[in-house]
Amino acid sequence: MVLPFNALVVIPALFLYFGGYKFALPSRLFFALGIIFFLSGAFLFIWTLVLFEKVGKGTLAPWSPTQNLVVKGPYCFVRNPMLSGVLAMLAGESLMLGSVQIFAWAVLFFVINTFYFIFVEEKGLSKRFGVDYALYKKSVPRWIPRLSKWQLPSDSSGKGD
Repeated sequence: MVLPFNALVVIPALFLYFGGYKFALPSRLFFALGIIFFLSGAFLFIWTLVLFEKVGKGTLAPWSPTQNLVVKGPYCFVRNPMLSGVLAMLAGESLMLGSVQIFAWAVLFFVINTFYFIFVEEKGLSKRFGVDYALYKKSVPRWIPRLSKWQLPSDSSGKGD
């Protein structure tokens, strides 16, 4: 939980502090949208954490990775729903606080994680889950969700179950 806490609380607070942020409530519409984004993102993030523990038998921490490929729930539609949840929460914070600084952090966070996923995480998942992950990667988009649910074929090695 250290990584999400830093991404959602510590770093935005630093951006606000050093960016000269002056607190002012945004319009009711932006505040309401911010709450919707934040709560939706929190729900998605918590759902993915539960799936990591129950299905994957691991955590989001690199020192305790999942033992099984998680292709259930939102992972049937998009490969990185956990990060989508964090980004939605950052967007919600930005809207609720009327903060361009937090929006800038959300964009930077997305870019950093995109490079990390492409050059580090996906290579590690390929090594750990082999053919199952290759098929999943080919079938399920990284960021833009599929319109239909994807399932690992039953004739696969079974590591994704």
